[in-house]
Amino acid sequence: MNFIKTALFGAILTGSMSAAFADIKIGVVTSSSGPVAMVGIPQKNTIALLPKTLGGQTVRYISIDDASDPTASVKAVNKLIKENNVDAIIGPSGSPNVMAVIGTVAKAGVPLLAPVGTSSAVLPMDAQKKWVFKTTQNDDLIASALIQDMVKRKIKTLGFIGTADPYGDNWNKVVTSLAAKNGISIVAKESFQRQDTSLTGQALKLIAKKPQAILVAAPGSSAVTPQTALYDRGYRGQMYQTHGAALDQFLKMGGNKVNNTILAASLMLVIDEIPNSNPSKAVALNYMNNYKKLYGSYPATFGANVYDAGLLLEKAVPIALKQAKPGSLQFRQALRSALENTKNLAGTQGVYNMTPTDHSGFDQRGRVMITVSNGQWKLLK
Repeated sequence: MNFIKTALFGAILTGSMSAAFADIKIGVVTSSSGPVAMVGIPQKNTIALLPKTLGGQTVRYISIDDASDPTASVKAVNKLIKENNVDAIIGPSGSPNVMAVIGTVAKAGVPLLAPVGTSSAVLPMDAQKKWVFKTTQNDDLIASALIQDMVKRKIKTLGFIGTADPYGDNWNKVVTSLAAKNGISIVAKESFQRQDTSLTGQALKLIAKKPQAILVAAPGSSAVTPQTALYDRGYRGQMYQTHGAALDQFLKMGGNKVNNTILAASLMLVIDEIPNSNPSKAVALNYMNNYKKLYGSYPATFGANVYDAGLLLEKAVPIALKQAKPGSLQFRQALRSALENTKNLAGTQGVYNMTPTDHSGFDQRGRVMITVSNGQWKLLK
């Protein structure tokens, strides 16, 4: 009888453990086609390099391409939540896409790890944005470095051109505020659509105001068009770019027209010049080398934003598993709390220290000053 009781107890315990160790499901939404594909393709490719287990449990990644369309992003997120019952979502690739899905993930109580540029995804913090964690540097961290460089170069007048979407809009706000505090006057502001192929009108208006420098706030390939338009019409002032331009295609598409550009961005662009003491160098090199083994070339920094999402989940999931089972609201709530309390996690581009009011978590270690010299990224010295 005791043997039977012991066997029954063992069977019940085994069944409970099997339920407790159900697969974790992570949705991944990327723009691997459409206008944002230069950002989305390396992000989709990076899924193969994400952790195969989280907290000792098998993880299943469910990938959807939103074709760069915010409406499709919402449909994809709804599908992942309602049909796949995912425990968290990585993505989407574009800032407008992320802004479109925040309400959906918040209502369902699903943590979103957003690999996008705009800090408006997490700021100002509110009841909805508390479900969003951003795996890139906030705009003000990058912008403050650019403004500091302008002050050092005694630049007093600045032109601004950005995308007519949340990315460009937030950069406009951040730069306007920082410039005013540092005695820099923004003498002209222009905007454009990411898919625009001709920016002659905007370029001529900017040049007419004779700014000493111009800042372009645009992600991916859209960062190139304003700068080449300005160059073709004779502008030779100092050009600045945001971390949205941090991809090798910027160099290839821009050619000699983007030489001497200055940006603050990921150390991955100049990894060979980064000292070994930097806590992110080994993490970045591991990602870059594994990506190259798989695909034959190094990844754009945008792919690293998805890789870092995997690192954040790898640290947070074991904590959440102590409180609830995957697939439940309680698990997602515990996961959100664990992500929010991430401390001293070295990622590919900086060190994460999340707080209830800071869901990006980067400090100055999350940026380096870079310039374009003879078609190559170089540390700015």
